Amino acid sequence: MDAPLCLLSIHAHPDDEASKGASTVAKYHAEGVHTVLVCCTGGEEGDILNPAMDRDEVRDNLGQVRMDELAAAAEVIGYETVHMLGYRDSGMAESDSNGHPECFAMAPLDEAVDRLVAIIRAERPQVVVTYPDDQGTYQHPDHLRVHDITHPAVDAAADAGHRPDLGEPWQVAKVYYSSWSRARLEARHQAFLDLGLESPYDDRWFSRPDQDDSITTKVPVEGFTDARRNGLLAHATQIDPESTFWFGLPPEVDRTLYTVDDYRLAFSTGAGTTTSDGEIETDLFAGIRSEAAAP
Repeated sequence: MDAPLCLLSIHAHPDDEASKGASTVAKYHAEGVHTVLVCCTGGEEGDILNPAMDRDEVRDNLGQVRMDELAAAAEVIGYETVHMLGYRDSGMAESDSNGHPECFAMAPLDEAVDRLVAIIRAERPQVVVTYPDDQGTYQHPDHLRVHDITHPAVDAAADAGHRPDLGEPWQVAKVYYSSWSRARLEARHQAFLDLGLESPYDDRWFSRPDQDDSITTKVPVEGFTDARRNGLLAHATQIDPESTFWFGLPPEVDRTLYTVDDYRLAFSTGAGTTTSDGEIETDLFAGIRSEAAAP
């Protein structure tokens, strides 16, 4: 594996790249790793959650506005390359938009997989970050579809007999699922209480199954946590700057509160797997760096 280190993240909509793993991307970008974002839809069905942006000219051009926001967020976070997979936002299940012929949920699976295969072969990532199969109570069709296409695309990208017109075959070494751990939620909830503030994390958040035991990897991101905050703020239509969920804690508390990003190793060719005694990885490229060319 003599290619430079490359991290490829796959997200459903503009703004997902800011709420999931942004600090990790900023850290690796600073180290010289090539950082690539695949955004599967244009986010056309997103609600305008910031009252200051709820204007006619924004509503009438929401697709372009969200593309501009994505470009700004990618620059803030440290994504060097952004690929649009080319589908329309599917909206929530049962909505009219979920049946739109150009939406991600309606796309033929093989077509969507091959679009991703072409990107994987072109970018040659050792590590891919995507969404898990179990996404809890948030069953957005586009998020589910991201999971559905990732593993078939990783397999097909490595198969020399599959669509040679899409580029030279490439074997991804590891696939990770991004995770919001119970430990993160508890730390944030307690910080609100310690400051005498009302916590946005009510009982519904803690009634979810605790899956922390499945976390295999905790990437230290101290010094890079502002990437999440600033990336979110770049999505001015989707993120209310007055949101207590995202911004209710003072920045000086928020940036030092939980300084790791959590992941679950979902696939590995054998490089950097978690040890048998349960030792947690601290690097998505564990076991790969010595085999890859320097950035």
